[in-house]
Amino acid sequence: MKRDIWQKIRAKYARWQIGALPGFTFLGLIILVRLTGFLQYHEWLVFDSFLRWRPMEQVDDRITIIGINEADIQSLKAYPIPDRELALLINTLQEYQPRAIGLDIVRDHPVEPGHQELTTVFEKSKNLFVVEKILPEKIAPPPISTTAQIGFIDAMTDDDARLRRSLLGMPNPQKSQDYKHSLTLRLATAYLAFEGIGLENGIRDVKTMRFGSVELPQLYPYSGGYVGTDAGGLQILLNYRNSQNQFHTLSLSDVKSRNFDPAWLRDRIIIIGMTTPSAKDVFNVTAISTDGSALGIYGVEVQAHAVSQIISAVLDGRSLIWAWADGWEYLWIISWGIVGIVLGWLPLAPHKNFISVGIASICLVGASYALLTWWGLWIPVVPTVLVLVLNGIGLTAFYQYDRAMRSRLNERQLTINHTYSTIHNGPLQTLKLLIKQARDRDIHQNELISKLTQIDSELREVYESLEREVQTQQHSLRLGSGQEINLSAPLHETLYQVYSQTLERDFPCYKTLQLKIPNFEPIDERHLSIEQKRSLCQFLEEALCNVGKHAKGVTCLRTDCLQKEDQCIVRVKDNGSSFSVSSEGRGTKQAMQLARQLRGKFQRQSSSEGTICELTWHPKKSWFS
Repeated sequence: MKRDIWQKIRAKYARWQIGALPGFTFLGLIILVRLTGFLQYHEWLVFDSFLRWRPMEQVDDRITIIGINEADIQSLKAYPIPDRELALLINTLQEYQPRAIGLDIVRDHPVEPGHQELTTVFEKSKNLFVVEKILPEKIAPPPISTTAQIGFIDAMTDDDARLRRSLLGMPNPQKSQDYKHSLTLRLATAYLAFEGIGLENGIRDVKTMRFGSVELPQLYPYSGGYVGTDAGGLQILLNYRNSQNQFHTLSLSDVKSRNFDPAWLRDRIIIIGMTTPSAKDVFNVTAISTDGSALGIYGVEVQAHAVSQIISAVLDGRSLIWAWADGWEYLWIISWGIVGIVLGWLPLAPHKNFISVGIASICLVGASYALLTWWGLWIPVVPTVLVLVLNGIGLTAFYQYDRAMRSRLNERQLTINHTYSTIHNGPLQTLKLLIKQARDRDIHQNELISKLTQIDSELREVYESLEREVQTQQHSLRLGSGQEINLSAPLHETLYQVYSQTLERDFPCYKTLQLKIPNFEPIDERHLSIEQKRSLCQFLEEALCNVGKHAKGVTCLRTDCLQKEDQCIVRVKDNGSSFSVSSEGRGTKQAMQLARQLRGKFQRQSSSEGTICELTWHPKKSWFS
C-alpha cells in the first residue's frame, strides 16, 4: 500500500514538473524584465489609479492656501508681485496668529516698491518661512533672521513627468554634517512643535526622520515600483489627499478685503503661492480625482499636500506610503508565480482554469488596493499579475496537452488489455486446451481441424466485436463463448451472465461437475468506472475458465459475488485437485492491477481441498483510483 502511495506521489510530481519548468522560466523572465525597468511606467500608472480610486477624504482645515491668481495680478497690474504687497499680505495674516506661514514665492532680489518693508517683515516674523532652490540651479533665499526659517522647494519628478515624491532633506554642501530642510519639513516641524512633538532621527531606520513614534518611510532606489531611481537625500512618497477640495483656499483679494472666516487662519499653517498658469509653477499629478478640466496642480498645493500628509500621520494616524524591502517584494512575486503554476496544474476544464485565474487575479489586485488604501503599503502589482496570468493560463495548455497525451495512452493501453482479455478468455483458452490435448496425444485429426476452425472463427468474431464496439461506443463485453453482455446492467446481473455463459463452454473439467452454487447479490458500484466493471467481468470469466481447464475431478463449484458490510467480494471456489497458475501469467498480472485500481486485494490459494480465487475491495476506496 505504501509503495502504491509513493508511486502516485511520484506520478503527480512528474506531471507537476511538466509545467513547473516553463512556469519558473516565465517567473524568471518577468523578474528580469522588472529589473530592467520596463514595467516601471505601468506600475506607476497602477499606483496613481489606486490612489485616485480611494474613498474621498475631508478637507484638512489645519492648512490654508493663499493663492495669488490671475485676477489678483490683473488687479495689481504688476508681475512679479511687488514686495510691498507681500509685506502687507504677511502683516494681515499675522493678525490672526497662525502657527506658521510659508512663502512659496522666490525672492532672491528686490521687487520694488516696498523691498525695505518686506525685509522688515522677514526680520520680525519668527513663524515665517521663505524658500530657496538648491537643485540643479541654485536660487538664494531672501534675507531673514535665521537659516532655520529657510526651506528649499525643489521637486523630484519621475521619468513620465509626474510628481509622486517629496524631497524633505539634502546634505548641505557647505557643512558636511548639516542638512538642508525643505519648506514642507520646516512647516510641519513648526506646527507639530506646538503639540510638543519634535523632529528626531529614526529608530528602525536611522537614516530617516521621525516625529514622536512616526517615522517617515524613506524612499530607496528600488522601493515599490521604482527601479534604480535617484533616491538621493531624504525622499518620501506623496500621499495626496483624495478630495475635490483638499484645503481652504483664499485669493490675495480675499485677504485684502477680509472676505474670509478668521478660523481658517488662526492657529493654522498658511502657505502663500502662485495659482496662475502664467507663473509656470504647475506639476503633473494623476493620483488625485479631478473633474477632468485640471491639467495639474500648483506648487503651493503640492506643498500643502506634503505638509498635510506628515501632520496627519503624526496627529491622526493617517498612513504614510511605504514599501517592502526588495527581498520581500520578490518573494511576493515568486509566491504568486507558484500560485499560477498550481492553478494551471489543477485538473479542471480550460474555461474553469481561466475563471480560477481570473478570480485569483481580482483577489490579488483587490488585496494590493486594500493594502495601499488602508495601510499605505505599495506592493508590486503589474509583475505579480503578469506572472500569475502567464503561469495560470499559459501552463493550462501545457498541462491540458499532457493530460490529453496520457489519456490517449491510457485509452490505448485499455484497448490493448481489453483485446488481450477477450482473446485470452476466448480463442486462447481453446488453443491452450488444444495444445494440452495434442501433448497428451488425446486428439484425432478431425477434432484438431474442428478446433482450429473454431479458433479461426472466434478470432474473427473478436475482431468484429471490437470493431462494432468502437464504432457504436456501446458499453458491452464479448465473452469467450462468443456472447455479448451489456455492461450498463447492474453489476451482480452482469456477473451472473458471465457465470452462466462461461459454464456452458466446452471445457473438460466441467463434465465432472455435480453441484453448482451461484450466489450473486447487489454490489455498490457507484464509484466504479465502466472499464473497472469490464475488468471485473473478465476476472470472473478467467477464474471460471481456469476451473474448466485445470480443476481435475471437480464436483462442486461455488461462485460468490456479494457485498459484506463495507467489503465487496468476487470469489470462485472449487474442490478439484489443486492446480498451479503462474504468478507471472498475463491474467494474474491483470487481476493484481485491477486490485490496485480498486484499492483492494487479489489472492489465489490452492490446497488439498481445492482452489480459491478471490478479489476483494472497499467500494468507497475505488473513488480515488
